[in-house]
Amino acid sequence: MVFSSIPFLFRFLPVFMILYFVAPRRMRNVILFLGSLFFYAWGEPVYVLLMLFSTLSDYLHGRLIGACKSRRVARGLLISSIVINLGLLGFFKYSDFLIGTVNRLLGSSIPLLKLPLPIGISFYTFQTMSYTIDCYRGEAKIQKNILDFGVFVTMFPQLIAGPIVKYRDVQDQLRQRKADIGAISYGCRRFVAGLAKKVLLANNLGLLWTEISGGNLENTTVLGAWLGVLAYAFQIYFDFSGYSDMAIGLGAIMGFHFPENFNYPYMAKSITDFWRRWHISLSGWFREYVYVPLGGNRRGLPRQLLNILIVWMLTGIWHGAGWNFLLWGLWFALWLILEKLVLGRMFKALPSLVGRLYTWLIVLVSWVFFAIENGPGALRYLSVMFGQGTAGLYDSPTLFILLEYRVLLIFAAIAATPLGHRLTESFFAVTGTGVTVVRRVLEKLVPALLLLASIAYIVEASYNPFLYFRF
Repeated sequence: MVFSSIPFLFRFLPVFMILYFVAPRRMRNVILFLGSLFFYAWGEPVYVLLMLFSTLSDYLHGRLIGACKSRRVARGLLISSIVINLGLLGFFKYSDFLIGTVNRLLGSSIPLLKLPLPIGISFYTFQTMSYTIDCYRGEAKIQKNILDFGVFVTMFPQLIAGPIVKYRDVQDQLRQRKADIGAISYGCRRFVAGLAKKVLLANNLGLLWTEISGGNLENTTVLGAWLGVLAYAFQIYFDFSGYSDMAIGLGAIMGFHFPENFNYPYMAKSITDFWRRWHISLSGWFREYVYVPLGGNRRGLPRQLLNILIVWMLTGIWHGAGWNFLLWGLWFALWLILEKLVLGRMFKALPSLVGRLYTWLIVLVSWVFFAIENGPGALRYLSVMFGQGTAGLYDSPTLFILLEYRVLLIFAAIAATPLGHRLTESFFAVTGTGVTVVRRVLEKLVPALLLLASIAYIVEASYNPFLYFRF
């Protein structure tokens, strides 16, 4: 898709921002809505109609729920909204997967629909569903202005890959918001940090993963296999967290406060802790709208474990229509259940380093299922990781690759921890005239250098997609 690349974003943003800030405040929602539609329609000219239908459907359901005096009728309207949303998501995302599965099981030859997946449908569907659910619960104001609701659904900074924003978290900002110099400055810095994560770290780490995973596994050493999946782990983190930073930054520039989506997940001490830090908005969505309504932990341990299993099956297939994604979700469900039963108490008595190493091991294995959609291919890669390959532990080409990428991997490892942030805070806490001057210079210089380096990379690179655009 054309707009799924960074270069299009850079062509779109200056024009949009000029129009947005030049326009009177009462017109800014109009500019944001039309700009967001243009942003989406540039790459999805047909599916923008699908997004508009979803917007209109949930707007009307919200109005009807708000006007309804019968709880039973309101519940029926809520069910109607959920069925329409999940029906659209299921049809466009899972129809070919289901048809293919039926064909394999029954030996039939039902033709596949081969529908292109509407970009971001998993994200904006969950956002609009949160609105009607919260309206039914009485936790969100009924939005009577369809333009304001349209802005909520289509808002381009986080439309494509999150973070998933609940309507009640921005309902007041849709009408009244203020972007002062401090917020704009923070938003710009956050945007540049996310951009640098994406183009300077994620893209280059992706080259390493592609080089190793795309080669002949018969010639891949154990070290090479672990190096490859480590590169993918860093790639997907910096790619997705970079997009979230860019979205949060753009939102801040316009006066919106989007939720944080990552909190150093690779510092987690357990899988439970990992999912409190990774894709926080998705985890929170499933907890609030699926896990808790199913009973959460209120109906005894067996029911709680079943609820965990259901939630993680759904989390897996939310990411993609494939058995590998279901297996990925079940893999995490297994370890979350084990932590509830045994491992959680055990790790509390052990040094935190043990918990972090355990978490890294489980997560790295999970990324193999996630990245390699072919089941046999994923199992073959895992077998090489655990010493079942024929190329040995390491060889000269593997050591050469390690040396070639060593600086990038070290920098990525540091950037994935709070160390850099803590050093920055310590420096900014130091007082003194000379330090203050240097600090002010660095505040301007570092983001500028990162922006220039990112732009230089973008000019050279021909393709800059975000990994999570495919979900």
